[in-house]
Amino acid sequence: MSAKFLDGIKAKDIDGKEVDLGSSYGSAKKVLIVNLASKCGLTDSNYKEIAELTKKYTAPDLVVLGFPCNQFGAQEPGTEAEIKNFVETKYNAKFPLFSKINVNGNDTHPLYKKLKDATSCGDIQWNFAKFLITDGDKVEAFGPRVEPKSIIS
Repeated sequence: MSAKFLDGIKAKDIDGKEVDLGSSYGSAKKVLIVNLASKCGLTDSNYKEIAELTKKYTAPDLVVLGFPCNQFGAQEPGTEAEIKNFVETKYNAKFPLFSKINVNGNDTHPLYKKLKDATSCGDIQWNFAKFLITDGDKVEAFGPRVEPKSIIS
């Protein structure tokens, strides 16, 4: 099984290294993609559940990819180093983090353009919107208030 949907898409990880998402995470059975924010009312519950999921499921069963975004209420103001430290120390979360991106507007990251096109969900409405890729190229969109563990069965 491969996440064909991710083929050809690149993103910079939280340390600034360019990553080919297809070759790095394409063998996962499920890929959960989330736009993150450190100072949102939804932060604590989402990060706790994501951390739990990544302890319960490991690659290739599940990979969670986190994309910090500062487009909603400026709730992700930190640097990449600050974001990484926050996630690792406060939540002991161990999942791939990427550099801050835009999920809406003229500078929307190519991954999010493709996710939104595949699901016809329109613009992302807030922090912690979620996309689940299964069966290589089946993509589902979930709103910010949907609990991460309710998506993964």
